[in-house]
Amino acid sequence: MIPYHSSGRIQPKPLEPQQLNLFANNTIAPSYGSKADTLLMSADALQQWKSRILTHQQQVRVNQSPQQATLFDLTPTHCDPEAIDPFTLHLQPMAFYRMPDDFGQAALYFVIDSAASLLLYTGETKRSNKRWRGTHDCKHYISSYQDLHYHYQMKTAVNIGFWWDAPVERRARQQLELSLIVKWRSPFNKENWDLWGQPFK
Repeated sequence: MIPYHSSGRIQPKPLEPQQLNLFANNTIAPSYGSKADTLLMSADALQQWKSRILTHQQQVRVNQSPQQATLFDLTPTHCDPEAIDPFTLHLQPMAFYRMPDDFGQAALYFVIDSAASLLLYTGETKRSNKRWRGTHDCKHYISSYQDLHYHYQMKTAVNIGFWWDAPVERRARQQLELSLIVKWRSPFNKENWDLWGQPFK
């Protein structure tokens, strides 16, 4: 039945409540191909998101004290997460895995936006030449992250660095990885989504 007002006119249908937006001043990007419209962070929201993470990571670097070793220390200390600084590693392009390479070894790796001095992702692998050849969620996050920067004509330079002294034993390597994820709070790792959200999922 169509609702009528007391005056006899048709009563307009109440509007549905709007869904709460994750970010203030969001904009809707036009769809491309068969994809649905994508909700974008505003340029200001993106800058603030990066700034919060950068503040934490810079504080970690400032507070990271060098480890003092002794001649008689028989316990391996090279795997101490406090002694690993991802920003000092040699960086390679993200397409490194397409280059001819017959070797692969256990490693930790760090995805860094050099333009913003921002650590985005921390990972581990037993075969450094194989990990990125297949499907990897982080690839999609990086693509969305870069697309948003291009959309706002903001500079970005996403590269990857490897730390080659990682334990060969998987459990020890994963424990070291987790320690570094928690320490640096890299935003593309699921362990830190509660802190930074998932704007690039």
